[in-house]
Amino acid sequence: MKNNIELQNVSKKYKDFELKNVSFCVPEGCIVGLIGENGAGKTTTIKSILNITKADGVVKIFGKDNKKEESKIKEQIGVVLDDSFLSDYLTAKQIHSIMKDVYKTWDENKFFQLLKQFQLPTDKMIKDFSSGMKMKLKIATAIAHNPKLLILDEPTSGLDPVVRNEILDIFRNYIEEDETRSILLSTHITTDLEHISDYIVFMEKGKILFHLPTNELLENFGIIKCGKEDFSRLEEKDYINYKKEKYQYEILTADKSNIRKKYNITTIDKPSIEDIMLLYIKGEK
Repeated sequence: MKNNIELQNVSKKYKDFELKNVSFCVPEGCIVGLIGENGAGKTTTIKSILNITKADGVVKIFGKDNKKEESKIKEQIGVVLDDSFLSDYLTAKQIHSIMKDVYKTWDENKFFQLLKQFQLPTDKMIKDFSSGMKMKLKIATAIAHNPKLLILDEPTSGLDPVVRNEILDIFRNYIEEDETRSILLSTHITTDLEHISDYIVFMEKGKILFHLPTNELLENFGIIKCGKEDFSRLEEKDYINYKKEKYQYEILTADKSNIRKKYNITTIDKPSIEDIMLLYIKGEK
C-alpha cells in the first residue's frame, strides 16, 4: 500500500513548545484521525506537512519532498484550516471565479453541485453565513478541484450533529469515489473518528503516543473497573494508566484479553477514543 503522506522525525522548536521527532504515515484509501489536547502539536504538524511551518525532518507527499516539490504537490491537495482565508465580502460565485484560475483541475460542475447539496446560496456574502454554512463552503472549495489528499483541521468544530453527519458523509463518499485518495483529519470530536477513521494518531506535548488502526484500538483497549485488592495484583507492565475513584479504580489497558486470562478479571468496559485519550492524559501510573 502506498502512502500519500509520510513524516519522518519531524521536529520544530518554539520558545514554549517543541514538536519532537513526529513520524507517521497516511496510506492511500484511508482516513487518519489526529487527536490530542489543545497545544499537543496537531496544528503545528499539519502546517509542517503543508510547509507553512518550516520544520526539521522529512515530509513526503505522494512520495515527493514537500519543500523541494511544493508547487507540484499543492495542486493535488485540498486544505481546510481554522484560519483558512475566505473573505467575508465574497460570494460563493465569486470564490468560483477566483479558484478556477488557481487550480488547473477546478471542476465547476462539482463545486455548484456541492453548493446545491449543502443548500448554500451562490450570491449571498460569506459574512451573512452561519458557522456551519461557512465550514460547508470551505469543504466544497477544498474538494471541487478533485484533490488526491484532503488535510482538515477541526472541520466539524462548533457544528450541530446534523451538519456534522452531513460533512462526515461527504468525507466517506470522497474516499469511496477513488481508493487512491486519503484524508488527514485533526479534531477534538473523537466520536466522529470512531465512525469514519481507519487509523488514529494520538499526540501529547509534541510527541506521538500511539499510531494504531481504529478497529484495533477500540477492540483491544479496555477500561478495567475493580477494587483495591484486584488493582494491587496487577503488574505495571499490563496497564497504561489508572484513575482512583471513590469506590473503585479505573485502569486503562492496551490488551484486555490478557487481563482476563492472566488475572481472571472480567469487569472490563469497551472504551471510546475519548475515554482512552482522557485516561492517557489525566491518569496516574
